[in-house]
Amino acid sequence: MRTILIAAAAALPLLTGGCLAKTAVDVVTLPVKATGKAVDWTTTSQSEADRNYGRKMRKQEAREGRERKKAAEACKKDPSQCGQYDGYRAGDPGSRN
Repeated sequence: MRTILIAAAAALPLLTGGCLAKTAVDVVTLPVKATGKAVDWTTTSQSEADRNYGRKMRKQEAREGRERKKAAEACKKDPSQCGQYDGYRAGDPGSRN
């Protein structure tokens, strides 16, 4: 009986096939992986920043187009009030909001 117990204990690492070692490595590396994932979620990649900037500029250009069209229609109705366009300009940091 004692020899069977010793043989079973000696064969245990061979039967588990390194599962215990892999589990230990996974437990040790889990905080590093979790931290890396959290950083990925909280930071903006360059492609995301470019996409967001492009979306913002398209919205600003659409707004400028609407305002220019409105100004052109007002100019068509009353040409004496026409002058240089002084409305919203997309991408211009000094423009009115």
